[in-house]
Amino acid sequence: MIADAGLTVRDAIRQKDTPYAELGLDDPDLSDDQLVDALLAQPILINRPFVVTPLGTRLSRPSELVLEILPETHKGAFTKEDGEKVFDARGKRID
Repeated sequence: MIADAGLTVRDAIRQKDTPYAELGLDDPDLSDDQLVDALLAQPILINRPFVVTPLGTRLSRPSELVLEILPETHKGAFTKEDGEKVFDARGKRID
């Protein structure tokens, strides 16, 4: 899913409120295999949510990124979980 979303392993790691720094995962010399091992050992490190549809895979942070991989029939008004309106009823971004 990481590769399908066009991310690096490092991009898929959640740093905030995790043992990221304690585990030394900020070391740029760590390989992707080492980082994946850390993700498997400590699932809290996996940034989420990942969403998979027939149109692709996205790490949906910010949440409106999921709209890129939804069929046209599902596009329209979109309001984030905090109440921020992102798209109007026609699917046009609200600035």
